[in-house]
Amino acid sequence: MFYRKVEKILTQYYNDKDAKIIVIDGARQIGKSFIIRETAKNHFKNYIEIDLKSDFYSDQLFANVKKTKDFYLQLSASYGDKLSNNDDTIVFLDEIQIYPHLLTLLKDLKKDNKYRYIASGSLLGITLKHTFIPMGSINEIKMYPMDFEEFLYASNVGEDVVEYLKECFINKENVSENIHKTIIQKFKEYLITGGLPDSIKEFVLNSNVFKVRENQTLTYNFYKDDASQYDDEHSLKIRRIYDMMPSYMENKVKRIKFKQIENKEDSNLKRYKDEFDYLINSGCALGVKAISNPTFPLIESSSKNLIKLYFNDVGILTNILYKNNINAILNDTGLNLGSVYETFAAMELIAHGHELYYFDSKKVGEVDFLLNDYDDLSVLPIEIKSSKTSYEFRAIPKLVDKNNNYKLNKGYIFSNQNIIKCENDLYTFPIYLIMFV
Repeated sequence: MFYRKVEKILTQYYNDKDAKIIVIDGARQIGKSFIIRETAKNHFKNYIEIDLKSDFYSDQLFANVKKTKDFYLQLSASYGDKLSNNDDTIVFLDEIQIYPHLLTLLKDLKKDNKYRYIASGSLLGITLKHTFIPMGSINEIKMYPMDFEEFLYASNVGEDVVEYLKECFINKENVSENIHKTIIQKFKEYLITGGLPDSIKEFVLNSNVFKVRENQTLTYNFYKDDASQYDDEHSLKIRRIYDMMPSYMENKVKRIKFKQIENKEDSNLKRYKDEFDYLINSGCALGVKAISNPTFPLIESSSKNLIKLYFNDVGILTNILYKNNINAILNDTGLNLGSVYETFAAMELIAHGHELYYFDSKKVGEVDFLLNDYDDLSVLPIEIKSSKTSYEFRAIPKLVDKNNNYKLNKGYIFSNQNIIKCENDLYTFPIYLIMFV
């Protein structure tokens, strides 16, 4: 079983009888059910797993269960031989978004304290926005594809190496050349596999790129098919935007051009709010809002009309762009990998809890990402560079220039070169060290 950071949260939950019921929210195929199943079985004598999606498409035993009494009766009828008490019995409600009324019921189930519960959902972000959940009744945990650190552990890179890299980042000290060569190679492999556990498994255990790409294609199609739950009008627009994302990733300006979605000149973000909310809240896309005035906190100056979308998994993007030609990534072929590197960066930053913004100004230029710097109550601008030669930056030096209006404390530049240095408050790092931001 691959190590997942969410294990720590799950273990703490299993050991705390008073904790609110955990609900794991995340896109399909990222390993939610697997990690819950494996960890819960190790902590409880009696483990019950109810696949509510399967129930919906078969007997619908839980479709009309609105009261705790009805829930216990149905649970007993199906799993009576496994039910004991709160100390040794846990019930896993998988794909709970299928039955939103069960989300509402969780508070009462917790209050009764007969058994322990945990739940997950692949489109939970959508359901929670349209379902009344009693305040404080659940603890929603966002889960994402495996990040680069988890990939390193899956690839048998030791914890001591990861700690060494972290120290290099914190102390602003160069990474040894031998370690850099190893980690940059792993980074390129990660661009191929992405963070889907089944893809990483095929690559690490079997070196089977064909199977890696097959799984990514399947997942990509799953995400598009999930949109079909909406009415035809919304479904078509969601799929259209999702299909457009790779082409925008290859543009210098990566934000979505709304008028191209339906070829309507008067289109804006407000017109497609439901579609963008779906793509982001379902977890299959990462949204990055535009900022024209980079002041802390960023949410106060975010634009309502400009947004960039990245795939939730860099492997899905490289599969679309390059298919089985992994040399496009592993070797220096001269291809522009800017969109690939930026997608990797977006994955890492959001997996570590950051809200994503980018700087957009006709006068100054663009910066790939802006983060809230809560330590300094400031804003941290970040540039991502895939080229080994081009280091011309128009915007980010102006943001940290004390003679300009913005006066940000510092900026970070990440590239594939083994360089850690600081010039004029701009820090340069190897790309993989972004996992420690």
